[in-house]
Amino acid sequence: MFWQLTLLAYLTGSLSFAILISRLAGAPDPRAGGSGNPGATNMLRLAGKRLAIWTLFGDLLKGVLPVLLAASLGLSVQQQAWIGLAAVLGHLYPLYFSFRGGKGVATAAGALLGLYPPAAFLALGAWLLVFRLTRTSSAAALVALPVCLPLLAWQRPDALLPMSLLASLIIWRHRNNLRDLFAGRERHF
Repeated sequence: MFWQLTLLAYLTGSLSFAILISRLAGAPDPRAGGSGNPGATNMLRLAGKRLAIWTLFGDLLKGVLPVLLAASLGLSVQQQAWIGLAAVLGHLYPLYFSFRGGKGVATAAGALLGLYPPAAFLALGAWLLVFRLTRTSSAAALVALPVCLPLLAWQRPDALLPMSLLASLIIWRHRNNLRDLFAGRERHF
């Protein structure tokens, strides 16, 4: 059951809500404008608040649902965490969109919410604080997931390895943002 759910999580994660919603609404393809990232932040820039919220909701769901399904089927916390990572990998490298995906923050937040809600709320709090201080979504994303790893190590140690890999992937996908942050060129809201 674990491998089937892992594959299902990847395929579900491969659904790019930013691209699908922009097509349905007749909005610009998020890969062709703004940051070029098919995610909620770029949708906010290109298509407005309503479509960005729908994108955020869809991306959260594709992270949380596979993890909750795995939990309901009695899979271990570690297996749930690997399944959450598979959903994020689908978002980062979507099968349906030539493996050109987003940065995975909302999908990772959904996986974390399904796995251990207190860690998800800690990550959200960190994201909100950093965003309020910097007005930069990427800086907030770079802090949010790593800050909850000590809590996971304490409360859900079996999930630490997959969630640490997930945090590393999020940082890797934000490497250009990091370069822009250090150079003072990163976009602010």
